[in-house]
Amino acid sequence: MNTTTKKTQRDYAMFDADISGAVLNLHLLRRLLRWLAPYKVSLAVSTVLVLLASTLQVMLPMIISLVAIDHIIRGESDSESPDFGLIGFNQGLAERLSVPELMAACVLYAVIQLTWAFCGHAHRMTLIGPVIKGLRDLRLDLFRHLETRPSSFYDRVAVGRIMTRVTNDVEALYELLRGLGTLVGEFVPFFVALAVMLAIDVQLTLILLMALPILALVTAFFRRKTRFLFRQTRQTLSSLNQNLQENLAGLQVVQLSDRQQHNLHRYTEINEKNRLFEHRLARVETLYGAFNESLAQIAIGLILYYGASHLMEVTMTVGEVVLFTQFVTMLFHPIVVLGEQTNILFRAMASGERIFQALDWDEIIHEPASPVALPERLRGDVEFRNVSFAYDSTTHVLKDVSFSIHPGEKLAIVGPTGSGKSTLIRLLSRFYDFNDNQIFLDGIDLNHIHSGDLRRRVGVVLQDFHIFSGTIFDNIALGNPTVTRQQAIDAAKTVNAHHFISQLPMEYDTPLTERGQNLSQGQRQLLAFARVLAANPEILVLDEATANIDTETELLIQDAVERLTKGRTSIIIAHRLQTIQEADRVLVLDQGQVAEIGSHEELLAANGLYATLHSLQFQSAENSA
Repeated sequence: MNTTTKKTQRDYAMFDADISGAVLNLHLLRRLLRWLAPYKVSLAVSTVLVLLASTLQVMLPMIISLVAIDHIIRGESDSESPDFGLIGFNQGLAERLSVPELMAACVLYAVIQLTWAFCGHAHRMTLIGPVIKGLRDLRLDLFRHLETRPSSFYDRVAVGRIMTRVTNDVEALYELLRGLGTLVGEFVPFFVALAVMLAIDVQLTLILLMALPILALVTAFFRRKTRFLFRQTRQTLSSLNQNLQENLAGLQVVQLSDRQQHNLHRYTEINEKNRLFEHRLARVETLYGAFNESLAQIAIGLILYYGASHLMEVTMTVGEVVLFTQFVTMLFHPIVVLGEQTNILFRAMASGERIFQALDWDEIIHEPASPVALPERLRGDVEFRNVSFAYDSTTHVLKDVSFSIHPGEKLAIVGPTGSGKSTLIRLLSRFYDFNDNQIFLDGIDLNHIHSGDLRRRVGVVLQDFHIFSGTIFDNIALGNPTVTRQQAIDAAKTVNAHHFISQLPMEYDTPLTERGQNLSQGQRQLLAFARVLAANPEILVLDEATANIDTETELLIQDAVERLTKGRTSIIIAHRLQTIQEADRVLVLDQGQVAEIGSHEELLAANGLYATLHSLQFQSAENSA
C-alpha cells in the first residue's frame, strides 16, 4: 500500500504577504477564547470588577454635585435627579459617625475613591493575568506546531517570518485583549452617565450627543491618516534594524572593504525617512489632541450657558449643571479611546490572522498508521531502490537511483555540486515524503518506520552543525535522558574531544556562547562527533563533516572519523582525498543519477567521472601545498 500523499500545491507566498486585518474579527476572537477558557473564572471576576469600578466612577461626581452642592450647601432636597440613594446614605453615615453631613460626604467620597481605585487595579490584574497565561499557552502551542513542520516548509518560508509570528505577533494579541478590556472600562461609565444625564435634562443631553458624530468622524479621519503613518514608520524602523543587523553581522567585511562611509550614508538615508514619518505622525497626533480638548471645552461652555438660563427658570440646579460638566468627559472619552485603540486593533487582528495562518498550516511528514517495531539493534543494511525525487513538481533532483550498503560498510558519495548527494541523506532521515518501496533499512520500508524511531538509529553530522545554548554536556547529550555524563565523557574521549574540553575553565559544564563561537571550527566538529557517538546509532552519516578544518586538528578529525565509523554502516559525503580513499566503496552521482560505483582503485582504473574529479582535487591539493 502506498502511504505517500500527493503533493499539494501550497501558497507559501502568504507568509510574506502584509495582512491588513479587520478592525474586529469575531471568528478570530472566538478562536482565541480556546486559550482563555481555562482562566474563565478570573475573566468573570474581572468583568464584575470593571462593572463595579465603572459604577463607582460615576458616583464620584454625583457626591460632589448632588450631595455636597445641591443637598448640603444649597439645601435643595426636592431635586428629582437620580442620586443612587447617595443622599440618604450620606445622612445615615453622618448620624452614625456623629459628624456634619459635609464631613460625612468627604468620608464617603474618599471611601468610594479608594474602592474605585482598588476595583480598577484588581480588574486590570485579573484581566492581564489570564491574558498573559493564555498567550503563553498559545505561544507554546505555536512553537510545538512549528517544530513538527517538515523541511519542505522551511525550504520555502523565511525563518524570520516565522519568528515574527511567535514573538511580535503574539505580543500584539496581548495589546488586543488588553485594549478590549480598556474599551469595556470606558463604555460602561458612558452608558451609566448617559442614563443619569437623560434623567436630569433630556434636551441638554441630546444637544451634547450631537457632538459625538462630529467627534467620531474627525477621529476616523485622523486615524486613517495615522494608520498610514504608523505603517510607514514601522517599515522604516524595520529597515533601520535590518540595515543595522547586516552591518554589524558583516562588520569585518565592511572594514576590510572600507565601506564604512558608504554604509553610514545608506543608514542616514533610512534614518531620515524614519524621522520624517515620525515627525508627521507627531504633528497629526498633536492636532488631534488639540481638537479633542477644544471640543470638550466648547461642550462645557455650552453646558454653562444652557445651565445658567435654566437656573434662572429653576429647571436645573447648580449641582446638576456641575454634574453635566463632569460627565462630558465620560461621554467624549470613550470615542477618543476607541480611536486610539483602532490602530492597535488593526495591527493585532492582522497578527492574529498570521498566527492562525501558521497554526492551520497542516503540512507534515506522513507517518505510518501501524509503524514497524524496530529490534534493539539494527544490522545496518541500507538499500535505495529506483529512487526518484523532486522538491517541486518540475525538476527531479534524483532520477532512478539504486544502490545498497552492506552492514558495517563505509560508502563515500561524491559528485559535482547539485548532483543530489545531500538529498539522499535527507530522504534516508525522512525529512521529505517519498513513495513506498524505494528506501529500505534492514529490509524494512522506511515509510513503515516512524520518523522518530528512524532518526534515533541514523546519526548525522552536518558540515554546518548547530551548537545550542547551554553547556558542553548539554550539547553532547541534547536532552537525551539515556545519555549519562560518563557516556558523554567516554564519547568525547573516543573522538579526541576530551583533551580540549578538559582544558576549558569548567570542563563539561562550560557554557557555550552563540553558535559556539568560543570554540574553534575543529573543536566544534569534534563536539558534533561526540554528540552522535553518545547516541550510539547503527547508521552514521557524515555530510561534508570534515570540510573547512584547520591543519592543527586535521589528524584529530581523521582519527575521530575512523573511530566513529568503525563497526557502523557509514555514508560519507566528502571531498578530502584521504576520507574517500579509506571508504570501502565510492558512489559517484552526476545530475541526480548514479554515474559510477566501486572501490577507489576500481574507479580510478575506469577513468570516468570519478577519475576526473580525483585528478582535479589532486591538482588542487598539490597547488595548495
